[in-house]
Amino acid sequence: MKAIKTYSEFWPFYLREHSKPATRGWHYVGTAIGLGILVFAIFTARWWMLPLMLVAGYFFAWMSHATVEKNRPATFTYPFWSFISDFKMFFCFLTGQMPKELEKAGVTKPGATSS
Repeated sequence: MKAIKTYSEFWPFYLREHSKPATRGWHYVGTAIGLGILVFAIFTARWWMLPLMLVAGYFFAWMSHATVEKNRPATFTYPFWSFISDFKMFFCFLTGQMPKELEKAGVTKPGATSS
């Protein structure tokens, strides 16, 4: 596989690495918990909790890759783009844009719905 050089190349790759709805679902759980920890830490000034954001997010993500997708997390090769993409995927899910993004990446068939 050739090295990915731009984020516009990475995003479809990332979605293909998250082709199963359960994998994406576990990522959404981890991202939501991580964001919840962030909000809680900010409002309570418990800054020591900030590293727990990463623990929550990566735990659910990596477990889903090991047990559902059965592939190597993109984080290990592209850590920054992968981190950004976790949030992009989460917000695409929340705004109903995931089916369109998955179709563009070749993950689903035209007209199919998937979260």
